[in-house]
This record gives sequence, structure tokens and C-alpha cells, in this order.
Amino acid sequence: LSRIQDMHVAKNEQDIGVYAGLLGASYMIGRCFASLFWGVVADRIGRKPIIAFSMFSVVIFNTLFGLSVKYWMAIATRMLLGSMNGMLAPIKAYSVEVCRPEHHALGLSVVSTGWGIGLVVGPAIGGYLAQPAKQYPNLFSENSIFGRFPYLLPCLFISLIAFAVLISCIWLPETLHMHKNLEREVEMVGDSRAAPHREVPHPEKSLYKNWPLMSSIIAYCVFTLHDTAYSEALSIPLLATYPFMTHLSGTKLGLAIYFAAVIKGAFATTILTGTCILQNSAVSQNQRGAANGISTTAMSLFKAIAPAGAGVLFSWAQKRQHAAFFPGDQMIFLILNLVEVIGLVLTFKPFLAVPKQYD
Repeated sequence: LSRIQDMHVAKNEQDIGVYAGLLGASYMIGRCFASLFWGVVADRIGRKPIIAFSMFSVVIFNTLFGLSVKYWMAIATRMLLGSMNGMLAPIKAYSVEVCRPEHHALGLSVVSTGWGIGLVVGPAIGGYLAQPAKQYPNLFSENSIFGRFPYLLPCLFISLIAFAVLISCIWLPETLHMHKNLEREVEMVGDSRAAPHREVPHPEKSLYKNWPLMSSIIAYCVFTLHDTAYSEALSIPLLATYPFMTHLSGTKLGLAIYFAAVIKGAFATTILTGTCILQNSAVSQNQRGAANGISTTAMSLFKAIAPAGAGVLFSWAQKRQHAAFFPGDQMIFLILNLVEVIGLVLTFKPFLAVPKQYD
């Protein structure tokens, strides 16, 4: 939000939420259009090449985002980063394939835990390293590159971490071919024992007709919509009340905020892990990349809608502060709570179907 203010693209403070929402949505729009493609490619050439290429794209486009001084440049780099970073679908498939069936939940929980750590550490890095010439004038001059590009330092720091991960991909084992070879050996053993009239395999079900897969994706998308919109909608009034909030700062307030954030993050991670287990258990190994690609595409679409929708909703709420029915910000959180209730209903049968091995 502070970056939107520095770009001077909003005509008034009420419009900051709209522009911030569009910037946040641009990454998800790019990922929405490309995730299925990367998932299918990962099923063809393997998980490792897609993961490595995705880390390379983070190094390039995240650095370019830090160098963006115009709003359109920030939108373009974020959208390109979202479209080129196809790591999420292959990494979910990889975490399942690298573990035995009884450890699938553990593998996916590691991915969810890493995601949660990133959600905590990432904003902290951005807050401490953004505008270094203002925060640390003794270390960074206003005439330096970090004075001219005040948001380059946190982006550069993340890019360096991504580069280290890219180098570590050299030692990352491929799982797709290993599992295909194992399945081929099992088929050969089965064929040697089976009668000739039992050789013909059954064709795999279309992913879009796989209701256990699609129902878990729909349920998670609703929770994603709420979680993303809530984060966007809450951050905007917090920024608007920043001078007042400084008078409330202290140990008790800090502990209360962090405790609430931890509880929210724990439940969000639980939802992510559970739905990922259902999705990966509902398909065969050679469809797993495409299935996770569909999931990531749908999730990205809802995450793209959420920030923009939250920004528009916030701007609309500011114009009805004195309304009789849920004035101002109260209407925002009423709508968000209704979305969460819908998500809760979708977790029950008959809507949510579980794979046969869990039924």
C-alpha cells in the first residue's frame, strides 16, 4: 500500500485500495493462465525442470519488480512472474511422490509449513528492508541505487534466496521417471501372472469429471477467496489508522496481534494440507501434475478476484459510513463472513466427495 502511495497513481486515499488490489491480483492472473500448462508439462518432462525454471523466473522478475517505478511496470512484472513461476503444481506432486503412501500427509504438510513460514517471514523482510534510505540513513544514501529504487532491497534479498535454491536444484532427484519405471515393473509382473483376456487396462477418467478432485478444489477456492480478501481488506484500514495505531503499540497489543495471526495461519494451513491430500489422492501419478495445475489455476483465479474485489469493496464501504444497515467497514466483514459460511457448508457431504480409499 505504501508503494502505491509512492507511485502517486491514486487520485485520493479512497482509491488506494483499488490500485493495491489490482497490483496484488496481477500475479494471480498470470498464474491463473499458466498453471495448467506448467502442470501438464511437468507430467511430460518431469518435476525438476519446472521447479528449476520457476526459481530462475523468481530471480529475474522479482528483481525487475523492485526496479519498477511506474505502476504499469509493477503490474507487468508481477503478471510475468505469476505466469513464469509454475512451481506450485509440480511441488505439490513432488511432495507426494517422494514419500510413501502412509507419509503423503507429512510431505504435503511440509509444503504447507514452508508456505506459512514464507507468509510470516516475507512481509517482515519487506517491512524491514523497504525504503532503506529513510529507515537506515547511516547505511544507505538517498543518492544510492536504494534511494532511487526504495523497494529494490527486499526484492533483491528474495532474489538472492531464490538463486541459492536454484543452485540447490542440481541435487534435486527427479520423481516422475522413477515412479513411471516402478509402475512399469508392477505392470510387467501383473501381466506375467494374469490371464490374456485381462491385459487391457481401463482408460483414465477425465480430470474434469473426477468429482472427488473437483469438489475439493471448489471448497478450497472458496476458502482462498475469503483468506485473501480478508488480508487485503484488513490491511487497508490498518494503514489508514496508522498514526492512531502507534499510540496503541506495546507488548500486549503485539502479542494479541501475533497470537491471532498464528491461530489464523494454523487453520489456513490445515485447510490447505487437507484439500491437497484429497486432490492428490483422487488421481493417478501420471495425472498429478495436471490435477495440481487445475487446482492452482482455480485458486489463482479466486486469489486474483479477491484483492481487486476487496479493494473495490473497501472503496465502496468508505462512501457509506453513515448507512443504517452495516455502515462502512462493517459491511466488508459481513460479506467476508458470509463467504466463509459458504465454504464451511461445502465441506460436508454430499458436496465434498472423498477418494474411495478414504470413504
